[in-house]
Amino acid sequence: MKVQIINRSRFETPSYATAQAAGMDIRANIEEAITLRPLQRAIIPTGLYIALPEGLEAQIRPRSGLAAKHGITVLNAPGTIDADYRGEIGVILVNLSNDDFVINPGERIAQMVVARYESVEFEAVEVLDDTARGAGGFGSTGRG
Repeated sequence: MKVQIINRSRFETPSYATAQAAGMDIRANIEEAITLRPLQRAIIPTGLYIALPEGLEAQIRPRSGLAAKHGITVLNAPGTIDADYRGEIGVILVNLSNDDFVINPGERIAQMVVARYESVEFEAVEVLDDTARGAGGFGSTGRG
């Protein structure tokens, strides 16, 4: 599927690292390094603009290596880019570690997954159909 993109960064256009990868790495389009202090958040520009077809969204997700090794994650994970948004993609990063983290120009800061979605129209009813689970939630189906 073709998706229009404008890449105003000085870095390569996102692409899949392997044939079966779901996400494409997104890079920080910054002129100089940014230090994220513990619990600090920042919107990191990417220099990317996309035009998704109706019925698709782009999800901005954390990179597992940054999360596991450094406590860096996407604050609103997954961030959603709607099909009608035409502005620059920004990534809201947060530092959940106890140490400063330096984001360098061109660093891979997140991944983008393009996914289909369905629009729904709610139908007001008085009773919902019954299921084995019912209203159980928050660990009610087992441990953890």
